[in-house]
Amino acid sequence: MTAVTDEGPGQSRGPVPGRGPSGSGPGGSGPDGSGPDGSRSRSGPGPGSGEQPRHDDGRPPGGWDDGLIARRAAAATEETAPDEAPAAVPEDDVRPQVEAYVPADSPLSSRLDALRELVGLSRARLERADLAEAGRVLDEAAARRRLSSRHTVVAIAGASGSGKSTLFNSLAGAQISETGLRRPTTASPLACSWTDGAAGLLDRLAIPGRLRRRPQPGSTAADEALQGLVLVDLPDHDSAARGHRDQVDRVLALVDAVIWVVDPEKYADAALHERYLRPLAGHAEVTFVVLNQIDRLPGEAADQVLDDLRRLLDEDGMALGEHGEPGATVLSLSALTGDGVGELRELLGRFVQDRTAATRRLSADVDAAADRLRPVYVAEGRPGLGERAREEFADRLAEAVGAAAAGQAAEREWRRNAGRACGTPWLRLWRWYESTRQPGGPDRGALGAPPEEQLTARQRVEQAVRTVADDAADGLPGPWAQAVREAAVHGAQGLPEALDELAGRAAGTEGRGADGGGTSGASTGASTGVATGVRGGSAQAQPGRGTKPPRPAWWPAAVLAQVAMTLLQIFGGLWLAGQIIGVLQPGLLTPALVMLAGIIGGPLVEWSCAAAARGPARRYGQEAERRLREAAAACGRARVLDPVSAELVRYREVRERFVAVTEFSTTVR
Repeated sequence: MTAVTDEGPGQSRGPVPGRGPSGSGPGGSGPDGSGPDGSRSRSGPGPGSGEQPRHDDGRPPGGWDDGLIARRAAAATEETAPDEAPAAVPEDDVRPQVEAYVPADSPLSSRLDALRELVGLSRARLERADLAEAGRVLDEAAARRRLSSRHTVVAIAGASGSGKSTLFNSLAGAQISETGLRRPTTASPLACSWTDGAAGLLDRLAIPGRLRRRPQPGSTAADEALQGLVLVDLPDHDSAARGHRDQVDRVLALVDAVIWVVDPEKYADAALHERYLRPLAGHAEVTFVVLNQIDRLPGEAADQVLDDLRRLLDEDGMALGEHGEPGATVLSLSALTGDGVGELRELLGRFVQDRTAATRRLSADVDAAADRLRPVYVAEGRPGLGERAREEFADRLAEAVGAAAAGQAAEREWRRNAGRACGTPWLRLWRWYESTRQPGGPDRGALGAPPEEQLTARQRVEQAVRTVADDAADGLPGPWAQAVREAAVHGAQGLPEALDELAGRAAGTEGRGADGGGTSGASTGASTGVATGVRGGSAQAQPGRGTKPPRPAWWPAAVLAQVAMTLLQIFGGLWLAGQIIGVLQPGLLTPALVMLAGIIGGPLVEWSCAAAARGPARRYGQEAERRLREAAAACGRARVLDPVSAELVRYREVRERFVAVTEFSTTVR
């Protein structure tokens, strides 16, 4: 029996062991005549045969042909000796694989789940190009899991003239792939499957049925150790035809392992190392590098070239499987003479029977995808919003709304009210008269600030937002830093208006009083009476109208004392006037002393009250400043800090998923 060769249109194929007589058609039909989807033809037992005569009831002559069973029996009778058992067709050739390719509890399955969650969480923050490779890995993993887990797909790749097709034929034990001096020799990928059941895998590689072969039966190539191997011969990766290079790139992204065939002339080719070996350095465990044509090297030259090849691979970052460590397999051979081919076949046999090549390949793909995603997930340092950044943001907002000026205005208002309550009536009349003569009247303080001051307050708010956003985004990868800044800017769009509304509400609310003289007689009074115009940008404090600060418990006594001093002045003045006009008996000294006591006592009481009011007024102003500062900080926190913190939490979530993706990685740290 000979190996199957290509047939032209209308030609039939010879029988193949383990298959039905129908073989594999160009459409990728199964060995029993079934199509790629598992449907079976109702034709006769072999292709090209004419319609057989049947009985009236439809039975063919010689017995009932029930389709698949009859064709298998006929194939076994024709292809086996009388003392040999019929060749069994693997069950997975007639129905799809159902066993799990990656166990659900395996590290790779956990990493794939983490990568899937990572991509889902990142779609709204990262560009589609950043996630393209991760999405491809997930798609390929899902596709591979649906296919046979008992097969290992190994591609043979190399440059033109390296002898990869010769090595392919040597491993298959037959002249399957065309060889020769004409370049390029191999135009399309050619597959050789040692066992049945690989149709789905070859369909995934887009290798048509006419380019699918079996090894030479009965030869050492059909050894049991290679059962499950699917070998693919690729076009030259340096072919002048662009379509050939595209096919190489496409298939290399789908196979489980690759054998790179190099020759003594092109083993250091920059195109090979820079385009393939260096980018695929993380796939060392599923990589074979074979130095072919050693029969052309005299003496120890083969060992020297092999050592130089190992050096180049090490510079490419590819780990070498030496001293029992995992890595790439490097060896020398001659496909033409067969020297070293047996060693490669033995290594391939152990590699295939291990049945972990597909898992290791996919794990390396996950490593490569994670390595590409590292710049968009791994931050420098410890980004985030620290307590210091939050305090500085609150200080800047307090400065923007004029919290300090509001506190000072509240303190002045408190002392002004103390002066009104405890001052002499004559001085109060004079102050009222002076206030009426000033432009704008008593409400002159409510005027807005100049335009340059109005611009300054809004700019302070914007600067505070930019500063806190920069602090939070410091060290973050570009996309997440941009997301943090956008969240801060979006939240700050209505912040000046919100601060202005907040200050306006604070001007009309009840404030908490401060005790006077250090006693515990705190009372409830009016509010701070200060509003800050932020909407227009003004940072000037405005005294409120219709509200008064609270009065301490000693104020009634001070007012009573001031009333007494005023009565003394009035009584002494009337007494003195009565003596002058002669109504009363003369005696100027006593009424003059009474009047002088009232005149001196009134300012003295006012001065004493002013001195006693300094402490409570200061505390009242500080309390007003604190309330406005806290209110502004709360507004800024709700509008800016909370959205920024939410973005940072989202980043930490995806960072944890990224760590889970790289948890069992050997190439990404």
